[in-house]
Amino acid sequence: MNIRPLEKRDLPHIYRQKNSRSVMALWFEEPYNSFDELTLLYDRHVLDQTERRFVIEKDGEFAGVVELMEINTIHRHAEIQIIIDSKFQGHGLAQAGMRAGIEYGFNVLNLHKIYLYVDVDNAAAVHIYKKIGFEEEGCLKHHFFAEGKYHDSYMMGLFADDFRQPTSTEPKVD
Repeated sequence: MNIRPLEKRDLPHIYRQKNSRSVMALWFEEPYNSFDELTLLYDRHVLDQTERRFVIEKDGEFAGVVELMEINTIHRHAEIQIIIDSKFQGHGLAQAGMRAGIEYGFNVLNLHKIYLYVDVDNAAAVHIYKKIGFEEEGCLKHHFFAEGKYHDSYMMGLFADDFRQPTSTEPKVD
């Protein structure tokens, strides 16, 4: 597994993900963006210093995206998000991709805390996040609307001092 910065050539893959209702429901976002809209968003955000987007590759193939969002350099925290393409799910890429994104946030951006939101009913994701070291900090009731209903969401956080540094066999950020 490898991660690299998101580039314009990756937009067709992002377009496919952004137009999947089930995928966007996991991110509590509205699906169905036009390719033109996605291109405009990319152009507008490519230089935004409050975001870092990385492509997760497996054997040179697009496998997903890990993003650090809302990067706050004063308080030194950011939100992290991940999507693994369905073709690559169940191969450990979510955990490896999260670890690589977290390592970048703590070791390159000098963040103090990385947090995320996850649907309380997404047991697989909650399990992965806890395995990495995230802790539940609270439950937000009816906080996100997706798939026609409101969802409760855990807010989970991880501090730099608590992050278990990857071993030499785990992927590094290029």
